[in-house]
Amino acid sequence: MTPYLAQAQDALTRAELLADDPLWLILLKVVVVMLIGPIMTIGLIVGERKIVGRMQNRPGPNRVGPGGSLQSLADAIKLPFKEQIIPDTADRKVYFMAPVIAVVPALIGLAAIPFGPEVSIFGERTVLQLIELPVGVLLILAGASVGVYGIVLAGWSSGSPYPLLGGLRSAAQVISYEIAMGLSIIGVALYAQSLATGEIVAAQQNGWYFYLLLPSFVIYLISMVGETNRAPFDLPEAESELVGGFHTEYSSMKFAMFFLAEYTNMVIVSAFATTLFLGGWMAPWPLSAIGGGVLNTGWWPLLWFFGKMLIVLFGFIWLRGTLPRFRYDQFMKLGWKVLVPIGLIWVVVISAIRAVRTDAEVSTGQILLVGGIVIVVLVLLTLLLPEKQVPEDDSVPITGGGYPVPPLDLKVPETTPRRKALRAKAKSAKKQPAAVSSGKENTDGDV
Repeated sequence: MTPYLAQAQDALTRAELLADDPLWLILLKVVVVMLIGPIMTIGLIVGERKIVGRMQNRPGPNRVGPGGSLQSLADAIKLPFKEQIIPDTADRKVYFMAPVIAVVPALIGLAAIPFGPEVSIFGERTVLQLIELPVGVLLILAGASVGVYGIVLAGWSSGSPYPLLGGLRSAAQVISYEIAMGLSIIGVALYAQSLATGEIVAAQQNGWYFYLLLPSFVIYLISMVGETNRAPFDLPEAESELVGGFHTEYSSMKFAMFFLAEYTNMVIVSAFATTLFLGGWMAPWPLSAIGGGVLNTGWWPLLWFFGKMLIVLFGFIWLRGTLPRFRYDQFMKLGWKVLVPIGLIWVVVISAIRAVRTDAEVSTGQILLVGGIVIVVLVLLTLLLPEKQVPEDDSVPITGGGYPVPPLDLKVPETTPRRKALRAKAKSAKKQPAAVSSGKENTDGDV
């Protein structure tokens, strides 16, 4: 056991250290945690513009500040002075409350994230975390779920069809992908045997969960992109379909608050992924073995935590610059028919593995080997089995009005001889009166 782990066992628990924090230290932590979201949003916007510009073979922002580094700061100063336009059909109270409801849960979610181990701040022993709850994971999930209420209310209160459609899409999106995200977190809770974020990080001292629970990690990554309404899952604000989506009718600071909420949610889900699957503030191997774990003490873990978080955030930007937007039916099919069933099956597999490890002496390597063989066999069966032949629908297609439409390959039967005779007789009957009248005209003309 490394010295820093033995020291952590002898020391007070994280919850006890946080309970002993003086009032000034608590207020200092609150201010720092509340500033992490806005500060990282400013840097993330500049980084995203530069990276996407590089992917698209263009320079990106390069005018304001050195290399365009102050572009987001200039935008933040400009937005409060923009004109505030309020639609006449808007519900004003809800219209003003919606951005606040969207941004506050996003800022609160960082409170339960452990950024580092025990440190000393102005002589006071504490941990780099604001609160340590036995159900800290549920607090973060609840904050992510409440934020969608702001989007739905923004779409409804604007009094416009496009924001309403964007709000409805966002609600369906969060419901679909929150389930898949919850299923991915169940595997972590079963392995760590805790829902406290600090204990989950400590449980990964012998191995990070991103390779022990690879299906859970992949499901979480896909779900976090869908939950934050980012490309290729940015359907609630699809410009080509809904103009601007739920924030079409917003401007000035209210629009900036939605922007802040979106990027702060990206920071939260990235920090959450780091905590659950990437070892949290622990140094990556082989750095963790240097000096008996000295790089996992003091302020060094802040560097590892934010480094991992920036890697996950880069994945957001990479997806935006690479993949096209999904269709709405494709998006919902992926959530309900792929992620949720796989998540349920994986939870059953993890439960069985935990039961086997508890009742029998089986190593983790043996379990991973058997699980890998099973996964490979299932993939091969899926690829080798023939596709199910779907019978063609022989029913007559109908239009939106409900009237039957003839098929494109319709063949008109030939006319029967009796029908031909009747048609010829009718034509001859029509010609006879015309001939009689023309004869009378000629007679009158001769007279």
